[in-house]
Amino acid sequence: MSDALLLDSQLCFALYAASRAVTAAYAPHLKALGLTYPQYLVLLVLWEGEGVRVSELGDRLHLDSATLTPLLKRMEAQGIVDRRRSQQDERVVELFLTPHGKRLKRKAEDIPASVFANSGLSVTQAKQLRIHLQALTRRLREA
Repeated sequence: MSDALLLDSQLCFALYAASRAVTAAYAPHLKALGLTYPQYLVLLVLWEGEGVRVSELGDRLHLDSATLTPLLKRMEAQGIVDRRRSQQDERVVELFLTPHGKRLKRKAEDIPASVFANSGLSVTQAKQLRIHLQALTRRLREA
């Protein structure tokens, strides 16, 4: 058999396994906050700045509206975010944090450092890995 078809030779599988491991490392921290990993990603964007259009959020998270809409509806039902029609263009939906969503930021502040501590990576290695992965994502999305 050619090495090209061995599971352990596949970049896609290494990325898949790493992604699952990283998500699993976040799980206990997020469970304590009552969040799923996709909800946490939404909050990371909103903690950078509110009033984000749903379409912008989808672009940032690489999620389509069929995935994003039910996610945001659940977050709204949990009292984490408010979805509002833009005053400038009623076709546009913008996202805002509720007081509960804002409080979650304080509770989540230590999560990245805790997960990073278990990674075994140096700060430089983590930065380089992130840069390479972002470049790979960009190139594959453009192809």
